Amino acid sequence: MNIIISDNKDILGVKAAEAGILAIQNALAQKAHIAIILATGASQFQMLENLIKADIDWSRVTIFHLDEYIGLGEDHPASFRRYLRERVVEKLSGLHQFVGVDGSAENIDLELARLNRLISAQDIDVCFAGIGENGHLAFNDPPADFTTTVPYLKVELDEACRRQQLGEKWFSCLEEVPSHAISMSIHQIMLSRALILSIPDARKAQAVKDALQGPVVNTVPASIVQRHAACEVFLDNESASLMTRQ
Repeated sequence: MNIIISDNKDILGVKAAEAGILAIQNALAQKAHIAIILATGASQFQMLENLIKADIDWSRVTIFHLDEYIGLGEDHPASFRRYLRERVVEKLSGLHQFVGVDGSAENIDLELARLNRLISAQDIDVCFAGIGENGHLAFNDPPADFTTTVPYLKVELDEACRRQQLGEKWFSCLEEVPSHAISMSIHQIMLSRALILSIPDARKAQAVKDALQGPVVNTVPASIVQRHAACEVFLDNESASLMTRQ
């Protein structure tokens, strides 16, 4: 695990994007087509702004979506499908494919089957993600399932996770925040050849310390990244403020 600490979130976003771009370009140099995973949320704003400016042949890239609320239509301001379409997909010329998670599908079991079939046919070269204030990775809240090998699954969101979404102004009150979501599993995330984590802001500082310098436990789901063979973690001074520095 390689940890890079920047002075602020803008520099963090540049450095995380540069690392991701290099990983994508290296993968494209070896294969005709690659697949990557993109996350959403406030932690990804700066990284994504820089990623979409890269000189990448997007016609050779499939993008998978990390997670989505169940019961939320794509027209809702908090929809992660909407987030990625507006901030990424619509700005990339000739993207090969975007596999979004449809949390508003009439039959969630069928949607899970569709997603699992599609991602199981791909090797994932790069996964971009963050971690939550409660230490979650994707929407795998504590205690997370470290053992399931199912790529996507239905999960229940804990109150800390839901309050984070409220605090980031995606919803006007806690009651509006959905209680369930479709999330990529811990196992599937860890299968990615490269893992790029962007984690800014002081509100993530305790989760960062617990995940990166504590034991690997499912009560801190993101701690599992300590076991990834090619993980780069990008922090700013605020998110790194509680870490023990050598």
